[in-house]
Amino acid sequence: MNLFNERKERILKEYEELISLPNKALFSTGGVYERYENPVVTAAHIPPHWRYDFNPESNPYFMERLGINAALNTGAILFNNKFYLMVRVEGHDRKSFFGLAVSDNGIDNFRFTGNPVLIDETEDPDTNVYDVRLTAHEDGWIYGLFCTERKDPEAAPGDESSATAQCGIIRTKDLENWERLADLKTSSSQQRNVVLHPEFIEGKYALYTRPQDSFIEAGSQGGIGWGLSDSMVNAEVKSSVIMDKKVYHTINEVKNGQGPSPIKTKDGWLHLAHGVRNTAAGLRYVLYMFLSSLEDPSRITHRPSGYFIAPEGEERVGDVSNVVFANGWIQKGEDVYIYYASSDTRCHVATTTIDRLLDYVKNTPEDPHTSRECVIQRRKLADSNQTFL
Repeated sequence: MNLFNERKERILKEYEELISLPNKALFSTGGVYERYENPVVTAAHIPPHWRYDFNPESNPYFMERLGINAALNTGAILFNNKFYLMVRVEGHDRKSFFGLAVSDNGIDNFRFTGNPVLIDETEDPDTNVYDVRLTAHEDGWIYGLFCTERKDPEAAPGDESSATAQCGIIRTKDLENWERLADLKTSSSQQRNVVLHPEFIEGKYALYTRPQDSFIEAGSQGGIGWGLSDSMVNAEVKSSVIMDKKVYHTINEVKNGQGPSPIKTKDGWLHLAHGVRNTAAGLRYVLYMFLSSLEDPSRITHRPSGYFIAPEGEERVGDVSNVVFANGWIQKGEDVYIYYASSDTRCHVATTTIDRLLDYVKNTPEDPHTSRECVIQRRKLADSNQTFL
């Protein structure tokens, strides 16, 4: 009993100290956003009562019964003037689920609310769910679009790793009661990173898709797609176009996908996306941005060269190293809070403003796609600076 109480008191004390830790902005050499000293959510932020059995009779050593491996790719939404993260929580068993964490300032003191989110199954049960995007749509619902993973029915005997991915859909009006809708139907055998546009387009729901040939590889498909659906109940995109394609020897040469829902500004829709390239050490994920037209959100008007956020320092180490991924950001007034995960392990925040992001996307030169043209681009910048040096 003494050991039980000692361990319980220590774990609860250290948990409260972690949750209450203030977060400090770091100086930004790039000037577009500020990173912060500490992650906003980690595996250690998951409430102890989601992990431990508090009954001394059934758990006399106060052992962790249901361990947490990681807290990563998080949807995000401003609701009742509070910052909510719908975090992908991964247990020791590799299964992911969603938990809602809330903060008053969006930078620190995120606390998980209630219990893990329970999502109904369709007639074809999900093996794993993850990477939800939250969108407050003008129809009055908050939608959550997530990846639903199942074993590939065409897998060879003994193959226990081949999987299929599709877009699952839930919706709510209070972040407590979630209604499961039918999975999105498209012509692609694999769909990941599907995102709902927040406004109707020609009276229809617009979706950013990411078709691919297999569970991991984009193959002959890939790129950020754009398609329309008549409804989100039994949603179906019958035809789509690729609005942002993969490009050889760039940050998105292997695959790319929309991050969170775009933000509407006076100059267009701000988009945050992830790009993937191959290296000798494996796939490298970074974030990049672009701007699309207010009149036609599928038409890109500005493409800043290179990446927007790449993993730095300790962010480069984790379950899947050298990765940053974002599926949530929050606009509050002119301020923007970008929630990104590093190396499939933990969640961070970066803060900026609408004006800074517009300056970045509109005035950063595009990638000219060859080394020579990149040198010409840099020489032009260096020469123009001579007057000010």
